Amino acid sequence: MSNKVLIVDDHFVVREGLKLILETNESFHVIGEAENGAAALEFIENNQPDVILMDLNMPIMSGLDTIETLNNRKSSIPIIILTTYNEDELMIRGLALGAKGYLLKDTSREELFRTIESAIRGETLLQPEMMAKLIGSKEKKSTARASFGSSNMTEKELFILKAAAKGYRNKDIAFDLGIAERTVKAHLTNIYNKLAVNTRTEAVAVALEREWIHL
Repeated sequence: MSNKVLIVDDHFVVREGLKLILETNESFHVIGEAENGAAALEFIENNQPDVILMDLNMPIMSGLDTIETLNNRKSSIPIIILTTYNEDELMIRGLALGAKGYLLKDTSREELFRTIESAIRGETLLQPEMMAKLIGSKEKKSTARASFGSSNMTEKELFILKAAAKGYRNKDIAFDLGIAERTVKAHLTNIYNKLAVNTRTEAVAVALEREWIHL
């Protein structure tokens, strides 16, 4: 059964390009397109996509405003933000709001497929170019955050961070460690608290910045 995709972007050429690529893979079916966030919300009221590809910069209603509205509506549809811009702060805000990842609009076909599949599974596939942007933003903020040494992390927490950086799912990490999946989630919560972040991607970005782990 194909995964249903909604493409939200104010550029017709981008929407058509993504649609053509996605429809070369039987795993995906584009069920709708929207040129702004308001149109996307209207579409979602009557349809249930499995994943949303969302532009950040759109007229009428931006991608971030749309994500916030969906959060308020308790939507669980995974969102991947599309971007051609070097807007670190917007990316960090998007992650904090729960976006599952980011894709450059000129990304490869394979990268597009992998990222969507990960988002649908509830995981985030971290890309080197996106991670570089996140690390750059984190470096700007590093003086504002209390400094933690890797000794503040337990061996198990560092293992989980390394596995998360490689895109492993919670259940895969749980299997490797011989623990319950809910225990992995509890460890991730502890990691977020220690690093003063809100998402898995931010946690990995901080760990990479401090060279505790390497991709």
